[in-house]
Amino acid sequence: MAITVVGSVAFDSIETPAGRRERCLGGAATYFSLAASYFTDVRVIAVVGEDFGTKEEGVFTARNIDMRGIERASGKSFFWEGSYLENLNEAKTHATELNVFGVFEPKIPDAYRDSEFLFLANIDPVLQRRVREAMPQVKLVAGDTMNYWIKDHKPALLEVLKGLDVLLINDTETRMLAQNSNLVQAARSVLGMGPRMLVVKHGEYGATAFHRASKDGVGTKPFRAPALPLEHVVDPTGAGDSFAGGFFGYLASQPELTPATFRRAMFYGSVMGSFTVERFGTERLQELSRREIDERFHLFRELTHLD
Repeated sequence: MAITVVGSVAFDSIETPAGRRERCLGGAATYFSLAASYFTDVRVIAVVGEDFGTKEEGVFTARNIDMRGIERASGKSFFWEGSYLENLNEAKTHATELNVFGVFEPKIPDAYRDSEFLFLANIDPVLQRRVREAMPQVKLVAGDTMNYWIKDHKPALLEVLKGLDVLLINDTETRMLAQNSNLVQAARSVLGMGPRMLVVKHGEYGATAFHRASKDGVGTKPFRAPALPLEHVVDPTGAGDSFAGGFFGYLASQPELTPATFRRAMFYGSVMGSFTVERFGTERLQELSRREIDERFHLFRELTHLD
């Protein structure tokens, strides 16, 4: 089943203790679509500038990602520069240039309208809502956001949350959105805003899924997926978006969405995030094989087995 993702396709300059890369391919939609493409068909809605050339196109076409929704505009693509020299779990932003992304108006190709899965990556919640309302037929819709939208655009974000099945954000964003420092209480509050499921990402410590209580008041216990202890982390950029791609891509590949399917999807999300951090930018995601992915999935399962 096809996934349509709307978000950013960008260039990043990144510095970590492992080195530096200038203007490598990045953006939330890029990481998401590459990770999800190992499981199902992916269609991208984004905007790029004149600096997005055949080399960058090749990254998408090599994974058979549908690019008909990527608009070409005059000017430069979205650019971000950051470093992780002080803390690998937290990026220090040095420059953000919206460029053509600053006037982005998502356009949905007619060929995308039969998509059964929709992912609203981290963009203006006003745009997220427009895309969601324009694709009412989707089977499952998930979304992401960040502290900027939570802090300064909360009313618009709350409208988006009403239309989500799954929200994927990190623990800091969960507490900020709920205005509650207790993660469990904060998760319960966020679920009351609309999503049926909340996936809280904990970076190098994995992710936790919380579910909204049923009508009879019976709740589903939280489920925790671990992170793989890695000896060498090169670049954490895009790990959360890759987690989302693995998680949602696996869901879209399955004939039935059962509680067990969602639990396995959590593991596949962690698997894709763990590969991403091994190289700079999208380098590792570009060269993976499904065999490597499944082998690491089984490694994750072994990590959680007591006997």
